[in-house]
Amino acid sequence: MSRSVLLLRAVNVGGRNPVPMPRLREVLASETDLVDVATYIASGNIICDEPADAVASCARVREVIAAEFGVDTPVIARTHEELEVSLAAQPFGGGAEKLVHAMFLEGEPAGEGVVALEGRLVPGERIALVVRDLWISYSERGVEATKLTKAALDKALGVAGTARNLRTVRTLVELTA
Repeated sequence: MSRSVLLLRAVNVGGRNPVPMPRLREVLASETDLVDVATYIASGNIICDEPADAVASCARVREVIAAEFGVDTPVIARTHEELEVSLAAQPFGGGAEKLVHAMFLEGEPAGEGVVALEGRLVPGERIALVVRDLWISYSERGVEATKLTKAALDKALGVAGTARNLRTVRTLVELTA
């Protein structure tokens, strides 16, 4: 059986949108059809057997999280193969693991979205779209210096996304193998 990850957006960040992972695992096991559920770090990475219908599973997980924790968050699925392809195709090499991020998108981005974002880059930043994942290499000043805010990304791309740093993406590839 192939494994997948369901990625939650903006949970457990700075005390906002609390979703305790032990309770999340319990609720998902009892309230969804996900199989062999595990989590990785508190940022909302749900590892499970690949669902038969990823879209329906993401919608159900979102409903369950809203009902149980009062948090409405996008849930974005990636299979092991999709993670591998994206990681292999990202053009920024190993880089500083904390400066290279993948933003996993819910769907296809707007046609000119990436071009619009290129106008917001600060010196030293780079972006590249790989299928449905926007890879970002932040400047040496890090995420704090970027103009690629959540609002700017959502507006330009027309879809929600959630980002993970390179180290986390590599770990997710291993955990879904």
